Amino acid sequence: METPEKSPGNHTPPRLPFSRGIAWLVQSLALMRMQSGRLLLIAVFMQVILGLTQMPYIGILVVLSVPALSAGVLDAFDVTSRGGRPGLNLLFRPLVSGAPAGRLLLMGVMVFVIGILSISLMLSGTEELLDPELISRVEQGDIEAITQMDQNTLRKMFMAFLTGIAISGTLSYFTIPLIWFGGRKVAVALAEGIKALFIHWKPFLVLALALFAVGIPVVIVTAALIALATSGGILAVIGTAAIMLLMLAFQMLLFGTQFCAYRDIFGGGEEAGPPPLEDDSQLLA
Repeated sequence: METPEKSPGNHTPPRLPFSRGIAWLVQSLALMRMQSGRLLLIAVFMQVILGLTQMPYIGILVVLSVPALSAGVLDAFDVTSRGGRPGLNLLFRPLVSGAPAGRLLLMGVMVFVIGILSISLMLSGTEELLDPELISRVEQGDIEAITQMDQNTLRKMFMAFLTGIAISGTLSYFTIPLIWFGGRKVAVALAEGIKALFIHWKPFLVLALALFAVGIPVVIVTAALIALATSGGILAVIGTAAIMLLMLAFQMLLFGTQFCAYRDIFGGGEEAGPPPLEDDSQLLA
């Protein structure tokens, strides 16, 4: 890897080649193999926490805490990369880390507001979505309500959802690790993170294509498992559990590539870094 420039205000190395995108994916897989059980357990707990978003009041706090929780997952990959054993406490450490916690929560507010605004703008003027009863049923996961909606409305909702994710992901991709590992303030982290994404568009394009290629067999296997999960009996339990594990593994793969890309481009945040890690080996003996 080329050495990052250390001049003030410039924390990104020269443009990386296309091949780095594949390297990030391979490195992520290697890190997952090192501590697969612990990383998957952290992913399970994160999903349990995210499941609280359906609860009033608590749900909004969980949504705003997503950047901090994401920083905790990235911290788990950092500990793994240094030969450590990541514990569950890493998931919550950014939430109680003082100044970084406040910055990550501010980032959560920013991403939430921008995501809502972008989705609202794309869905404005859709009369079907003005029905509060219909919206309530959709929010509760009523499949029948979704299937009864107009196809154009569903298409607009899908595109709006993808756009919101794309905008939120672009804003937070490097901003979160820069705040947590690099000790940056939110505005500085945003500027540096977005700049790095555009400068290194070549390896990120290859990474996206590689993840798409990996996603194809994942989708095929998931479809087969869904058929197994609908068969009833013990096979349904096995199929459902397998789907959850597969989805969590793919999610952690994405987090791993994010960490590897950050480490490659920004040098792992040696300048500041999170607070020292205490021995947590007893948490997941």
